[in-house]
Amino acid sequence: MFAAAIFDMDGLLIDSERPIMAAWIEAARTLDIELSHSQYLQVVGLAMTESQHILASLLGGPDAYDHAAAHVRRRLQLERSDGTPLFPVKPGAAEFLAALRERGTRCAVASSSTSGQIQACLGSLGLLHHFSAFAGGDEVAHAKPDPALYLLAAERLGVDPAECIAFEDSENGAKAALAAGLRVVVVPDLKHPPEAITGRAFHVLESLHDAVPHLPRWFPSPAGTQGKQPA
Repeated sequence: MFAAAIFDMDGLLIDSERPIMAAWIEAARTLDIELSHSQYLQVVGLAMTESQHILASLLGGPDAYDHAAAHVRRRLQLERSDGTPLFPVKPGAAEFLAALRERGTRCAVASSSTSGQIQACLGSLGLLHHFSAFAGGDEVAHAKPDPALYLLAAERLGVDPAECIAFEDSENGAKAALAAGLRVVVVPDLKHPPEAITGRAFHVLESLHDAVPHLPRWFPSPAGTQGKQPA
């Protein structure tokens, strides 16, 4: 039915939103500000410039933001001191990617993170080999919900966007994929997209583990490619 799968990364493949939120709440406390979960959720899924503006407003201005951002950068190292990943793989992600690889389905990542960050993060978690293409936020002029990232990812896969399923956790990400002409499977993370988005989704799942039973209908295995890695 579909030729390829394109994935968001943060909050979808990796559990990054929770550690990042915790770091910002901790950073706010160094400024004697109690940043609540609901306040922080305002920035989830937004472009960096938008999230910076909101956080600066919540924290007391640009200087306070710069202080907090420096604290967050120090806290968010790729690896913990004990060697375990700071951002673990989300439930079902590795299983689903392995199943897609086994079927010969082409996969890409379309993330607001930079292309370098995408490859470094997925490489550290042993997931990089599942993907044939990457589209990072540093490679397009406009962030999600603009469709540019998904259009670039589909182009690099050599697949028409209409023949792809996007997997997204956020409202802006789902909007971007829909605007690019992809079908969208929503897998909510910290912030559940509104009904206006989930109502337009191809499917809504609790985790990528729940996507595995749908594989025979979504990504039929072409004759002779079972078990082969796409070129």
